[in-house]
Amino acid sequence: MQYAKDTSVSSEKSQAEIRKIITRYGATKFAFLEEGERAAIMFEVADRRIRFVLPLPDPNDEQFFRIARRYERRSTAAARQKWEQACRQRWRALALAIKAKLEVVESGIATFEEEFLAYVVMPDGVTVGQHVLPNVERAYTTGRMPPSFTKKSEGLRRARPSCARSWRLQTGIWR
Repeated sequence: MQYAKDTSVSSEKSQAEIRKIITRYGATKFAFLEEGERAAIMFEVADRRIRFVLPLPDPNDEQFFRIARRYERRSTAAARQKWEQACRQRWRALALAIKAKLEVVESGIATFEEEFLAYVVMPDGVTVGQHVLPNVERAYTTGRMPPSFTKKSEGLRRARPSCARSWRLQTGIWR
C-alpha cells in the first residue's frame, strides 16, 4: 500500500514542510529543482551537501488515462488530476522519509553520515550512492570485493561504541 495515496496535501505544502523540517535540524542552505519527470531537493547540514532526486510520473503515462476494468478512457482533465495526485503522494513520501531519517539521527540510532550517506554530494557533484552502488552490484555479481571495500572501517565503532561493541559480539562481525 502506498503511503499517502489519497492525500490532499499539495506538493507545495509538502515542499514547505520539508524545508521547515530540515531547517529545524540545522540545514543552512536548501533548494528545490524541477525538470521534466524529476524533482530534486538539496540542502546542507554540517558542511555536507545532501541531494534527494524524486522521480515524478510522466503526465502522459497511460495509467492516468486508463479506467480500471473498463475500455473507457479518462478525459485529459481527469487524467491530469490523477497525475497531480501521484505527484502529491511522492512529495508526501519524501517528506516522511526525510523526517524519519532526521528523527533516527536525533534519537541516536544512527549518525547523520550513516543515515544520509547515499545522498551526500561529493565534490565532483556525484552522490556517494552513485559512486558506490555500481561497486556493490559488481561485488555481488563477481563475488569479489572492490579494493576500497576490503579495508576495515572504524566509522561505526567511533560513532557508537557501545552499540557497535554489542552488535559485534552478537554477530561475530567486524573482527
